[in-house]
Amino acid sequence: MNLTTITTIHILGFQDTHRVTFIVFFLFFMVYCVTVFGNLLIIVLVSYSGNLHTPMYLFLTQLSLSDIILATDILPNILHAVVVKDNVISFMDCIVQFYFFDVSETTDCLLLTVMCYDRYLAICQPLHYAYIVNHRFCLRMIVMTWMLSAFVVLIHTLTITRLNFCGPNQIDHFFCDLDPILELSCSDITVVEIEVTILSALLVVIPFFIIIISYVYIIFTILQIPSITGRQKAFSTCSSHLVVVSMYYGTLLCVYLVPNRNQLPTKGQSLNIKKFLSLLYTVGTPLMNPVIYSLRNSHIIKAFGTFKRRFLHMIQI
Repeated sequence: MNLTTITTIHILGFQDTHRVTFIVFFLFFMVYCVTVFGNLLIIVLVSYSGNLHTPMYLFLTQLSLSDIILATDILPNILHAVVVKDNVISFMDCIVQFYFFDVSETTDCLLLTVMCYDRYLAICQPLHYAYIVNHRFCLRMIVMTWMLSAFVVLIHTLTITRLNFCGPNQIDHFFCDLDPILELSCSDITVVEIEVTILSALLVVIPFFIIIISYVYIIFTILQIPSITGRQKAFSTCSSHLVVVSMYYGTLLCVYLVPNRNQLPTKGQSLNIKKFLSLLYTVGTPLMNPVIYSLRNSHIIKAFGTFKRRFLHMIQI
């Protein structure tokens, strides 16, 4: 059969925003600015303040870096789509966007797992914490997380590029996600689906269960602390991480638990729900992470106050 390979893709995005283009553009632009500024501020504060040179905050800087990559990968394309309406990108640009999106999401899963293990050792095994979670361990975990994410995502991304894509060349989404890309293929996608299933089980599902089991041990350990003050202090060290994990995995699971559009009475209902839920974990989570860790963390608030006073003092000089 003669196959026509598509070279450009139309990202349909949000088609019902033409009446409020300026408002939508301004909203997403502000979200992008706040996301990048907030996560950069976390990185600067941890690097600047000696009190924050601990494993948990070191992992937090990597989570902020991953969130910046995710926001920069998704939001500028949304802004372009809101203004242009007919958002056309090349097929390879679509693949590159999917790659960085998937790397960022995979990195977040692994980093949240490592941060959970850090909290587990700090609360459940405090005598062994300083010996296990040393500077070398942190560097190894960070390098391993980024390299593993980049390599694993590259595997099924290269497999996708070997498929034949003969159209239609429209993606009814606001970014190049896996399912919309595979819908454009006229090849057998079984190999890609098997790869994604196996790798997702290894890097998303298993870390999720590790986090759940770790928090079961953490909660039991906290409940055994005799004083209320001690329990509150112990729980406060992991409360921000628990909120972020719940928000991240909650929205991620909802996206893949929403039934396909042919299983709903309204044809576009499922797709609209998935678009909204995808916004939560691609745009909302990177925005909320620095807010949650800042508002619920006295050490970061104190470091920000010190940094602000010294910065204003330098300006006055």
